[in-house]
Amino acid sequence: MTTDVVSRARSALGESTVTFDCCDTAFLVRAVGRGAPAAARRARDTAFDLERVLDAFDSRSAVSRLNRTGRVDDATVAAVVRRGLDYRERTDGAFDIGAGATEARVKEYIAGESSARPGGDVPEESARVSVDGTTVEVDGRLDLNGLAKGFIVDRAAAELDGFARTGFVDGGGDISAPTGPVAVESPFGGDRPLRVLDTSWNVATSSGHRRGRDGVDHIYDPRGGRVGARHDLVTVVARRDCTEADALATTLAALPLADALSLAEDWSGLEAFVVHDGAFHATTGFSDHVA
Repeated sequence: MTTDVVSRARSALGESTVTFDCCDTAFLVRAVGRGAPAAARRARDTAFDLERVLDAFDSRSAVSRLNRTGRVDDATVAAVVRRGLDYRERTDGAFDIGAGATEARVKEYIAGESSARPGGDVPEESARVSVDGTTVEVDGRLDLNGLAKGFIVDRAAAELDGFARTGFVDGGGDISAPTGPVAVESPFGGDRPLRVLDTSWNVATSSGHRRGRDGVDHIYDPRGGRVGARHDLVTVVARRDCTEADALATTLAALPLADALSLAEDWSGLEAFVVHDGAFHATTGFSDHVA
């Protein structure tokens, strides 16, 4: 059976596109094939359910409770924390879920809730965190935002799996195994994309140009205390999943250019595209994912 015939059969069985706001950004779920509308609704509901667990700024969430009490028993939080600890180790602290105190100050400043400009040359001490089964304990405040959206995209996309059905989830540029071309939007404005991706890998983009205040954006370097993205834009494609793409896009955005490219080159199953001071840089295999 040819690809065209399969495509027509899937379309005949059903298709659905659902858009909604989640994690402070716009989500899009696209499903084509058998049971597509129901699958798209399940993906949306999964995203909402996980947001209620992982939103550190919702006082009812499990993560908020963890940051208040130092302990929570929740399988979802435990799974995200395990991934975060793995990335903290593999990046030598360049990605650090224990830097929640810094993250809170950055968010408060950007939202206009504080006049104290965050950042400095002295990094804060990272919170100590442990995981035992589904129980997480911490002696400070955690920041899971560097990978939570990617995790939510992955879990929502899993609801689209099924016989004679395909689809993807786009969470504000964090995309699970896209089924079509992906435009890398320019941070400088204009309608022409910087690149058009043709990839089955997961995609994530990090850029400070959309969220910021007085030159301060949501990116920070937990090792040096520096606040603000070092690059105009970072786009990552990751073979493993969108959680990994999200975490590494966040990490590379905070690192100096040479360090960012070196880390990306050495990371198996990862390619990166970095726009720095208007100049384009990419890992050696990134072109394999460009249309």
